[in-house]
Amino acid sequence: MSAFRELEVDLDALTANVERMRAHVGTPHVMAVVKANAYGHGAVASARAALAGGADWLGVADLAEALQLRDAGIDAPVLAWLHDPDEDFRLAADAGVDVGISSLAQLEVAADAARTVAPLAVHIKVETGLSRNGVAEKEWDAVFTRAHELEEEGVIRVRGIFSHLSNASDDDDRAAIAVFERGLARAAAAGVEPELRHIAASAAAIALPESRYDLVRLGLSIYGLSPYGAESGRSLGLRPVMTVRGRVAAVRRVPAGKGVSYDYAYRTERETTLALVPLGYAEGIPRSASNVAPVAIAGRPFTISGRVAMDQFVVDVGDLEVAVGDEVVLFGDPATGVPSAYDWADACGTISWEIVTRLDGRVRRTFRGGR
Repeated sequence: MSAFRELEVDLDALTANVERMRAHVGTPHVMAVVKANAYGHGAVASARAALAGGADWLGVADLAEALQLRDAGIDAPVLAWLHDPDEDFRLAADAGVDVGISSLAQLEVAADAARTVAPLAVHIKVETGLSRNGVAEKEWDAVFTRAHELEEEGVIRVRGIFSHLSNASDDDDRAAIAVFERGLARAAAAGVEPELRHIAASAAAIALPESRYDLVRLGLSIYGLSPYGAESGRSLGLRPVMTVRGRVAAVRRVPAGKGVSYDYAYRTERETTLALVPLGYAEGIPRSASNVAPVAIAGRPFTISGRVAMDQFVVDVGDLEVAVGDEVVLFGDPATGVPSAYDWADACGTISWEIVTRLDGRVRRTFRGGR
């Protein structure tokens, strides 16, 4: 019997997805990105499943996420790349966590921390066109020169140089790769020779071979979703890892013309049965799913009827015999006949990344499989 509100994570599927992607990209190293609680899938369990599939690096946004992995006993290499202005890099040095560096000031702070604890491994991020964090090209020489001095001092080790692509188009990404190549050349001229060069996340890793370098950072794809949509995911052999379901909390028979949920944004066209599902925007169900997002009940497709509320939504099931306690699947593996995260993203006018990552609140997260 499923839980009242449940997010099931298929760890065997996650492991298999990493194996599939490793075979596809063929790089010496693969980083499984488990930031944001592993895109909503559960960071610790997902990290272990990814490592079982052959990932040899883990990626997170911030140091707190990295330390959560260390506290769970995970000792694989971890990179954290987004830092509080007052970040205490001594914690990273003590835990053996690599840190991304995006400025000369940040490099100096990291070096100061390393002097008091232990040498710190860093990955210098170069700005190649995304206009987010990363060392601007005009500052490359200063940062690389100083990094080399700090390596000579034995304070830091430049383990990597990296960047991120926009995925706006292949031409845009190739232009960014050309900038990245300039950055690598400038680093080498300053005496900085990293063992890892990485710029590709899932999209480029799948479709742009020249972006793969020594390591690719795989996020969405290891959770069974392709940045290029359902057909791409199927062709790669990816299996969606997350299934979100609930149980019918109430059933009522209503006449034609009955208003449903807030604002009466939905009215019944005929006498019909309404099923109440106990998931709402407090759990991360988008309010934009109102009247458009698909669900499966008793193996049949339906659409949310009316506004998604904080705790619940309603489904008009017509004359289907539905009882309190029956299972409702919001999305999962479409191979099982249920809607997918792609379907939800299309219906809600967003992307599959957001659909899976936002699920939390009172949803009970359960795990299936795992080695």
